[in-house]
Amino acid sequence: MPSLDKVFAALGDESRLAIVRLLLDGRPRTAGEIAAQVSLPASTCSYHLTKLLNASITVCVADGTLRQPILRREALADRLPGLLALIRHGVPSSVESPPPSAPGKGATG
Repeated sequence: MPSLDKVFAALGDESRLAIVRLLLDGRPRTAGEIAAQVSLPASTCSYHLTKLLNASITVCVADGTLRQPILRREALADRLPGLLALIRHGVPSSVESPPPSAPGKGATG
């Protein structure tokens, strides 16, 4: 089960969020394919994939000599309902922007 602190720490990086968004479609990819699709050098992508693996956001599946990171959808959905939808679609603008401030009492025009 992913721990909240590790998940949020890992997802606090835009590159890792981009990788998770890519993995949301469920298609298996190698680290090299992921690096190319998120425009990262292979070594940097490997670093980020390790962070996602250590945070239990992904698992690594072996396919012959290939190793493919797979998103732990069920575990994340059970532990953090709605998280994957937020990652896919972003935070709604009503949450991002603070509400307009109310005019002060006794203010004059």
